[in-house]
Order: sequence, then C-alpha cells, then structure tokens
Amino acid sequence: MDPRIRPYVIRAGFYGIYRLGHIIIDWPLITCLVERWRPETHTFHVPVREMTITLQDVAIILGLRIDGPAVTGTCVLDVVGLCGELLGVIPLDDAIRGSAISIRWLCQQLSTPSPDADEVALERSARGFILALMGSFLFADKKGVHVHLCFLSLLRDFTQTSSYS
Repeated sequence: MDPRIRPYVIRAGFYGIYRLGHIIIDWPLITCLVERWRPETHTFHVPVREMTITLQDVAIILGLRIDGPAVTGTCVLDVVGLCGELLGVIPLDDAIRGSAISIRWLCQQLSTPSPDADEVALERSARGFILALMGSFLFADKKGVHVHLCFLSLLRDFTQTSSYS
C-alpha cells in the first residue's frame, strides 16, 4: 500500500484487514476442525469442551465494527458514472462482468498514485485499494477475481464508511 493512502484506509476502518496480509491456510488444522465440527450445535468438539466462533471473535480478528448501522439495500448501478465519480477512471468493457469489476484492473489502475497526486486522487486510489481488499478478502467471488461495485458507493465518505457494521 502506498503510504499516502494509509490515512484514508485507516479512516475507513479497513486497516485491520490490510494488516492481516496474505493468509496461509493450514490444511491439517482445517481438516482437524472439519472432523470436530458438529452441525447440530454449530460448535467444534475438542478434547476439553465445546468451542464456537462468534461475531465478536471475527470483529476482533479483522478489526471491523459490529455495532454500527447495517449495510442493506439494492444494487442498481450506473457503473460508468459511479466509477468515473469515485475512482476517477472508467473501466473498459473487459474489466466489467455484470455489476462487478476486475480486482486486477483496479490494482493496475489505482495501486500507485502519481507523485504529485492531490487529495482527490489519493482518495480515489484509497477507494480502489479498499474495494480490491473487499473483493479479495471479505466478499470474494468463486474465483476471487471480481468485486461487486455496490460496495463502491459505500466508500464515498470514509468517515461514514467506518461507522457501518
């Protein structure tokens, strides 16, 4: 992450997710947990007692809020207008799939702001970075290559974004 966009990522409340970095999956641990999962009680049965994962556990690990307003609504988008306004670039047709945008395209276009970038350009780069983070970590599609653009409109005001659950 470019250090100039870090303050925007922090203000939006996504710095905790960024700090997690790339997660290496421990397959033996996953196998062990799958074998101990009891769907009837939604718990893991381990030798000492039962264990479950709560929303609070996830919030602490990811550094996300769970006590703010919920994100709800429909996703009717003007893809070109929304990207032009909030990202400052209009994606090519091959970067769009329905209402989703290519994470690779986002990274290519917005990962490195120009050396003389003003505040608006840095905010746009931060939006692209956060949107890519959301698509690759929080709301990944089956292949992990696209992110739905309905999340972009939620990144209009970083202070407001940080208040959402």
